[in-house]
Amino acid sequence: MPRPRRTLISIEDTPYYHCCSRVVRRAFLCGDDKYTGKNYDHRRGWVEEQLLKLTEAFAIDVAAYAVMSNHLHVVLYIDLDTVNSWSDRKVVEQWHKLFNGTALTQKFVKGEVIEECMVAQLKQLIATYRSRLSDLSWFMRCLNEPIARQANIEDNCTGHFWEGRFKSQALLDEAAVLACMAYVELNPIRAKMANTPEKSNFTSIKLRIEAALKGEQPKSLLPFIGNERVNQPKGIAFSLKDYLILVDETGRVIRDDKRGAISSSAETILNRLNIPSTNWVKIVTEFGHLFHGPVGTLQELNRYCEHLSKRRRHFSNSCQFMQGS
Repeated sequence: MPRPRRTLISIEDTPYYHCCSRVVRRAFLCGDDKYTGKNYDHRRGWVEEQLLKLTEAFAIDVAAYAVMSNHLHVVLYIDLDTVNSWSDRKVVEQWHKLFNGTALTQKFVKGEVIEECMVAQLKQLIATYRSRLSDLSWFMRCLNEPIARQANIEDNCTGHFWEGRFKSQALLDEAAVLACMAYVELNPIRAKMANTPEKSNFTSIKLRIEAALKGEQPKSLLPFIGNERVNQPKGIAFSLKDYLILVDETGRVIRDDKRGAISSSAETILNRLNIPSTNWVKIVTEFGHLFHGPVGTLQELNRYCEHLSKRRRHFSNSCQFMQGS
């Protein structure tokens, strides 16, 4: 029986989560429909556009994503520090990027005087908005609902477009985050939708590569910031160059038409994560089969389960691959 989302999210343990949504109908409604002969790839563009738009409103960053034919993957970073630093006006302005709000909040952002009897109600609304702007379920709701409505209008039908609930799993340490990101970004290659990462449409890896060619990083994605250091900015504490090499070499290993080994240049990350290269390849190629719950070392998994009062450690055997011998 599915557990309530609140029992799966523990910001105390990790701000990183992998989410997946799948369409519920028989056809590949985001790609080629073999029953009608129609192509629906433009809907993948809808998903990508909406996903990156949400990062402008939510205090949630996108670390990686891939929009596939009949499902999508996204790795998200919940930024509590940012949402808690926002002023009340900033919170309302961010919420109004998504929804109209109420007459009271509209009045507040215009700088009009709020009657004393309405102040308590306003504060309650702001507290609710602040909570929702860092809430994983609200983020996925704002991603999936508009796409479902657009698709139903296009198909001239009603009913569910996505499965009832999106799936989420906690990524408990650096190794889990990078392994999941690589797994997500190599999805199109495993599905033979692309031959190389830079040709993988509707993925974060393509955006990162295109920006890297200009010496930049995409503003809509959580950046790589290099090695950990004092007073470092928000981001993933690894080199973007090393990560791109790691993804490329891992992709070469798992492609049917390529045989090779992870290069020594990519070992810089694996050494820091203390994961044998054979374990790394197994994790990335079989991530979806190995893990259906939280991902991390056994130590991180135990800590996470204790915080959420989870008695059973599901998939603890798979978590052994996340650490060296």
